[in-house]
Amino acid sequence: MTSPERVAEHLVLPGVLTAEQAAETVAGILAVQRPDGAIPWFRGHHLDPWDHTEAAMALDAAGEHTAAARAYEWLARHQNDDGSWYAAYHDGDHTQVTDHGRESNFCAYVAVGVWHHYLATGDDAFLDRMWPVVYGAVEFVLRLQQPGGQIGWKREPDGTPVDDALLTGSSSIHQALRCALAIAEERDEPQPDWELATGALGHAVRSHPERFLDKNRYSMDWYYPVLAGALTGAAAKERIDREWDRFVVPGLGVRCVAPNPWVTGGESCELALALWVTGESDRALEILQSISHLRADGGMYWTGYVFEGNRAVWPEELTTWTAGSLVLAVAALGGDEATTAVFSGERLPVGLDPDCCR
Repeated sequence: MTSPERVAEHLVLPGVLTAEQAAETVAGILAVQRPDGAIPWFRGHHLDPWDHTEAAMALDAAGEHTAAARAYEWLARHQNDDGSWYAAYHDGDHTQVTDHGRESNFCAYVAVGVWHHYLATGDDAFLDRMWPVVYGAVEFVLRLQQPGGQIGWKREPDGTPVDDALLTGSSSIHQALRCALAIAEERDEPQPDWELATGALGHAVRSHPERFLDKNRYSMDWYYPVLAGALTGAAAKERIDREWDRFVVPGLGVRCVAPNPWVTGGESCELALALWVTGESDRALEILQSISHLRADGGMYWTGYVFEGNRAVWPEELTTWTAGSLVLAVAALGGDEATTAVFSGERLPVGLDPDCCR
């Protein structure tokens, strides 16, 4: 169990986390993790593969590598034959599926987590064990790629593909494919089809908003192309600045959906990560400091807060993925090598430009 004395320097951030607070938050995530490695949203709620992976990454950022490895082993044991995972599993009985849909971005994100764990630990045996898992997941996801490069949202429980694409989900998949390519390179197993798919997806995210469902009310659609590394440089900064006043509530955090008076911790932490990616660490720090009101006794974080009307925490849940996103954002600002490598994208393959082969 992480103690304040063991907390890495990169998890201490003024106005956000002291060593004692960081230890308490990590302990809170560990307390929710089940003996089989599963990390549900909170005890009694469901597990989904994306948020499970994010929480595992937070554990690695905190040096809890054994617990993180158990989380990835859970994914390996529960992977479907087609390379996917179901969208939700019941807490307490993870053989019981509560949503038989198979969402593409949920399935792809294992590559980000596996690469992050490998960079944090240098564990070659782990990478060998997880390579078939990552390979199967990527192949499942790419079978949903559309001619325009975007990735279809999911397969229905009966296997029917949903071709409609989500900008947030496809952006997340773009980051995952780059991590998958990094794993393939590390293993000296080139995947040219993945390179082409990654390039086509990045081009769609950057240049063809019409290929995605219109979800621009959601803050994730605003910052995710930047967070996931599909949009960089001046274009990334321009995108962030353009919608800043629409989504950011000074002193409280980031709206989940505009214009609803509801700020959420997960979106706030992810925006902070996106700001760090663009080199705006000062603004990232301000965002993280602004959500201190979401911290609960025990070190976990409320999902969100309604700041008009009755002004109340809502929903009344302390989620591992909210705490995990905060730990990862703090780790990035603190210079944790594995976390910065995964989110900065500087050492990740970029795929092939689809125009290069025409």
